[in-house]
Amino acid sequence: MSGDVRQHYERLAATYDDNWAHDPAVIRWMSERIVEALDIRPADRLADIGSGTGLFARQVDDIVGPLCPLQCVDPSAAMLGRITDAPNLMAIEASAEDLAQGRVVLPHLPLDAAWIKEAVHHIEDRAATLTGLSQLLAPGGRLLIVMLPTTIAYPLFGAAIEKYEALQPDPEDIARHLRAAGLLTQVSHVEHPLTIDRERYLAMVRDRYMSLLTLFDDAEIEAGIEEIRTRHPEPRLTFPDRFAFVLGRRPAGPAAERSGTVGATP
Repeated sequence: MSGDVRQHYERLAATYDDNWAHDPAVIRWMSERIVEALDIRPADRLADIGSGTGLFARQVDDIVGPLCPLQCVDPSAAMLGRITDAPNLMAIEASAEDLAQGRVVLPHLPLDAAWIKEAVHHIEDRAATLTGLSQLLAPGGRLLIVMLPTTIAYPLFGAAIEKYEALQPDPEDIARHLRAAGLLTQVSHVEHPLTIDRERYLAMVRDRYMSLLTLFDDAEIEAGIEEIRTRHPEPRLTFPDRFAFVLGRRPAGPAAERSGTVGATP
C-alpha cells in the first residue's frame, strides 16, 4: 500500500463506516456470503486482512461466534482505532505484505480461513504476497479474495470509470497467483442491488469513499459530481454491486496435492 493510500484511509477512518454502512442489510448480506464461501466454523482461526474498521469482521463474528479471537489486520492505526466495541476482534497493525514476509506474525496460526475484501488492488507484488499468505494456511485452510470485477456499473463520472478500468486487477489473474501458490482455486460471482439517496452518494464521492477517487483533485471531483447530477437526475440511485469471489484452498494432504487445481467457474 502506497503512502498516499495509507494517508487516505487515515483521513477517512472517522467517516468510513458511515459511508459504507448506508444500508446495514448490505453489510450483513456480504458478511453472510463470506462465511458461506469460506465455510467458517466456530473453531476456525480467522483473519480479516485489510479489515479497516472491522465493519465486516463484526458481522462475521456475530454470525459465526468464533471461539478464537478474530484477527483484524490493517496497516492503518486510525482505522483499527475504530474497533473499540467488539471484544472478540483483535486489532493487529500490519499490511498483507508484512504478514506474507514474516515481518509481523499473527498470534493465532495457522489460519483455517482468511479473507481480503476489496484490498487486493492495493498490493503491489501480488504474486509474492499471495504466495506468502497462502503459506499461513493450515492444511485445508481457505483464503478468499473479494474484489470488484474489471468493469462496474457504479454511477461515477466518466473519468473515474476510465481510471478504474485501467487499474483494477483481473480476478482471473488473482486466481492464477493462488494456483501458482499451490491452492485449489475457483472463481465465482455474487451480486446485489444497491439503492441510495443521490445526495448521500454524491457526498460519499466528495469524501472520496473509494480510494480510486484520491487520484482526482478537488476541482475534478466537483466537476465529476456535476456530471453525475446531469446523468442521474433521479433522487435515488439504483445500481448493481457485483463482486468476484476468488477462493483458494490449501490441499489437506499428499493425495490432495497430487489432484491438481479446480478450474474457474463463471
